Amino acid sequence: MGYKLRKGDSFCGGVHPPFYKTFTEEKGLESLPPPSLAVFPLQQHVGRPASPLVKEGARVLIGEKIGESGGYISLPVHASISGIVKEIRPFPHPDGREVLSVLVESDGEDEWVSLFKDRDYSRFSREELCARVREAGISGMGGASFPSHVKLNPPKEVDTVIINGCECEPFLTCDDKLMIHYSRKIVEGARIIVQAVGADRCMFAIEKNKPRAIQKMEEALFHEPNTELVALKTKYPQGAEKQLIKSLLNKEVPSGGLPFEVGVVVHNVGTAYAIYEAVVKGIPLIKRVVTVTGPGISEPRDLWVRLGTPIKQLIEHCGGLKGETGKVIIGGPMMGVAQYHLDVPVIKGTSGILVMERGAEQVERDCIKCSRCVDVCPVRLLPTTIARFVKHRNWEKVKQYDALDCIECGSCAYICPSSIPLVQYIKWGKNRIRKSEKKA
Repeated sequence: MGYKLRKGDSFCGGVHPPFYKTFTEEKGLESLPPPSLAVFPLQQHVGRPASPLVKEGARVLIGEKIGESGGYISLPVHASISGIVKEIRPFPHPDGREVLSVLVESDGEDEWVSLFKDRDYSRFSREELCARVREAGISGMGGASFPSHVKLNPPKEVDTVIINGCECEPFLTCDDKLMIHYSRKIVEGARIIVQAVGADRCMFAIEKNKPRAIQKMEEALFHEPNTELVALKTKYPQGAEKQLIKSLLNKEVPSGGLPFEVGVVVHNVGTAYAIYEAVVKGIPLIKRVVTVTGPGISEPRDLWVRLGTPIKQLIEHCGGLKGETGKVIIGGPMMGVAQYHLDVPVIKGTSGILVMERGAEQVERDCIKCSRCVDVCPVRLLPTTIARFVKHRNWEKVKQYDALDCIECGSCAYICPSSIPLVQYIKWGKNRIRKSEKKA
């Protein structure tokens, strides 16, 4: 292995918010008890939702498939507890919608069903590895939730796999803990990814504010051939895949393009771990590490959590809310989604639960044309211009100014001295463009 400390970064823009990792970074990793009632949305991934495979009153086991994928860009859903299917109905989802969900009442038995028997992956073809990852229901664990089997089968040849351990979002430490405690399993998961895509080399990227994770990953990678560990400058959004590719390889993914177009595949460290669990141990994606943190939580922690667990159970396990709660956010403060319901479940893309205390209300003021949002935009957009066209419902201009290239990192809104919710305006514009294109 060639270990390299990168002293700078080459992607444009970005911001340096306070990272607030100290709430949880020195604490251990605990397991949350399974819920008495688990909620499994049939849409936990990008693409078509899954279709229910079970009926009300049926008994299910841990690892059993309860939702079948609805197409190639789709994923199955598996039970994380054993018990009785209580209901199948629309239920509040972390993204704010109501999504058809399977509600399972625990029987307290924690009885398993095995997903696979043959686990010697060294002789598997790409098709067999992709099928196994798909059957395990694995999506990107960094938040985007794109089906992982699709990334493992790129339409063009790739030469580089990047394993993303940057975790640049403030407050979150779930990936950090995973690298500290499960570094060797992450490396084996990366090995499987490299085998599947036929890449020549693998690069691990970690921000420099995670020294213990860097040390553990360096130890795990010591004898790995054609592998490099790069410690990157701490900067947001360093972990966004296009910006990460620019920082590591000085390659730019074209507008509207995907990483495979420049010969790269990017997977999160959590995804690599989940792929190891599925391929080597035969375990589908039924749990993940979640950071429960923020000034509004009594005892911030990192927890192993079964998918389907209501977030109120995580909050209660961490001592409950303290002070006057302002927002409960799933994800981090930059890209997370504020919740209106504490019964929403942990799903495949739930990296954190952030509880903020109530603060002074921010009032949107007129743009002072300072251009700070332009300076920090990592995609080189004109956020205020796009926001102005959104306000005037000029959707053609919104599209013309490349709003669809926005990665929704929130850097523009963070830096704006006039408190203009720029990223929210741009997301609104993107949604309108996509709806009109879908109708067309």
